[in-house]
Amino acid sequence: MKIQGKMFLWLSAFILIMTVVYGVWSKEPVGTTALALAFGLSAMIGYYLAFTAKRVDEMAQDNLEADVADEAGELGFFSPHSWQPLSLAIGGALAFMGVIFGWWLMYFSAPIILIGLWGWVYEYYRGENQNQ
Repeated sequence: MKIQGKMFLWLSAFILIMTVVYGVWSKEPVGTTALALAFGLSAMIGYYLAFTAKRVDEMAQDNLEADVADEAGELGFFSPHSWQPLSLAIGGALAFMGVIFGWWLMYFSAPIILIGLWGWVYEYYRGENQNQ
């Protein structure tokens, strides 16, 4: 985590310099604001990673003598056969089309999103996959 924290902090310093250069040269407020926001986001992530790296144990990526296999292990459980992301994608697509075509489309997309979210959260609490 130390490496990622340093990378993001250096990236934020670079973005800050580019923000100043871009703002002085172009005198265009939208791009300058976008770069300033990118600087803030990068600085927040870098600070979080650097702050967290002090509290957790050293990871294999921070050790110069580490092997690739030192970080091996289970990453988590990922559902191999879930249909819920499809319903969330359809509901999200309808919601974004509601921004384009009319807010009335949100009345149709909100239930689809809520049903998909509810199904995804409680997918392994009932049915044939209850004991996984």
